[in-house]
Amino acid sequence: MPRTVDAEARRREIAEAVWRVVRRDGVPGASVRAVAREAGTSMGSLRHWFATQDDLLVFAMTLVQERARARVLAVVSAAGPDTTRGLRALEEVLPLDDERRAETEVWLALTARALVDPRLAALRDGSAEDLLALCALVLREPGALRPGLDPALEAERLYAVLDGLALHAATRPAALPADRAREVLAAHLGSLRDTR
Repeated sequence: MPRTVDAEARRREIAEAVWRVVRRDGVPGASVRAVAREAGTSMGSLRHWFATQDDLLVFAMTLVQERARARVLAVVSAAGPDTTRGLRALEEVLPLDDERRAETEVWLALTARALVDPRLAALRDGSAEDLLALCALVLREPGALRPGLDPALEAERLYAVLDGLALHAATRPAALPADRAREVLAAHLGSLRDTR
């Protein structure tokens, strides 16, 4: 009797193997052969799911984006009043634990490759638009901005703070541990708040 394979689950397992290879050996090391070995499958089986290395990398980057989006949506759509919801949603895109650190490291590596790969560039740009929209959403919450502040400018600044925190926390985790990154983000949001 043929075995039923959950196609989406298998593709995600393979994408996670890509992440491990990219984190260990860099993007150039993420060949189809290396990923197949990491995933414990044959190259022929891997090519059933992904025809090329580029397809593997695009899906790996897509998975990072999907996971972050799902976490953010879970926080944003939670019922009831919550004065920390915006902060918690923004924290979901920062490398504050092992899972998010892996995602950020892979994202950074693939973002560098996006300079020469149009499909990765499209994912990078779509993610940037999503993050800017999230920043704008957080700042539209009642009391989030003092009168006189430009919401569009402050959303851009908040996005830059997030990017900077993500980069520093991923590349220098000892210098910017998770608690300190949370503190910096909360302080920035607090500096914008209408305290009347």
